[in-house]
Amino acid sequence: MHRSAPPARELLAIALDVARDAAATAHRMRAEGVSVAATKSTVTDVVTAADRAVERQVLDALRRLRPGDAVLGEEYGTQDTGPGEPGGVRWIIDPIDGTVNYLYGLPYSAVSLAAEVDGVVVAGVVRNVSTGEEWTATAGGGAWRDGVRLRCSGETDLGQALLGTGFGYDAGRREHQASVVAGLIRHVRDIRRMGAAALDLCLVAEGRLDAYFEKGLSPWDLAAGGLVAAEAGVRVAGLASSPAGPDLVIAAPPALFTPLHDRLADLDAAGGP
Repeated sequence: MHRSAPPARELLAIALDVARDAAATAHRMRAEGVSVAATKSTVTDVVTAADRAVERQVLDALRRLRPGDAVLGEEYGTQDTGPGEPGGVRWIIDPIDGTVNYLYGLPYSAVSLAAEVDGVVVAGVVRNVSTGEEWTATAGGGAWRDGVRLRCSGETDLGQALLGTGFGYDAGRREHQASVVAGLIRHVRDIRRMGAAALDLCLVAEGRLDAYFEKGLSPWDLAAGGLVAAEAGVRVAGLASSPAGPDLVIAAPPALFTPLHDRLADLDAAGGP
């Protein structure tokens, strides 16, 4: 017998409770002081003790509330994979998106938690650890912040658009990404690099950024924030009709998507290391 996933609104209610508790833990641990626990891809790509503690807290909560669901997390990988039958739920966790900001006490990091059914993200929440700002979405149910439904920017001129982006930690990749920014910046209003992809996507959802692009995102960077953006009317995709993913994520209102896509294609934004 196939399992039947609960409605997206029920999964979102679980995600909200778990993410709020997780963000409270991250906030408390930051106030108590943060140290680097390990590094990942390079010596500048850090993991704090809070990253691990928060993800462990989320895993424990999901095991209690939804035993048998699959979970994919940044720090501990795949857990509780279950039988993987149709209708199964997989949770995707980024315990602290923007770890370097968190380490330095910059107020731009977030807990990101999404629920996926049959490979499609159906519910997600992104909560800023420092400010408590919280963005939510369900598939077909819209994107919201503080009870207000979100709509993306109405900007139609790429030359007037404020963009967000990010850089990887590998030196070669950074160099290539910097060359893309150098080639793009004269064609847009300006570019911001704030250091937390999930939050960048949420800012696009409400028009505080007009668009966003980045190479190298992992599923936990994209899942919840990508749903929030899409439900606010943002087109979220890669180059040449490919899905958004590690090669490139472009998130832009429909009027800006094609001109931004074409500039990024010309600049080989998906290339490099």
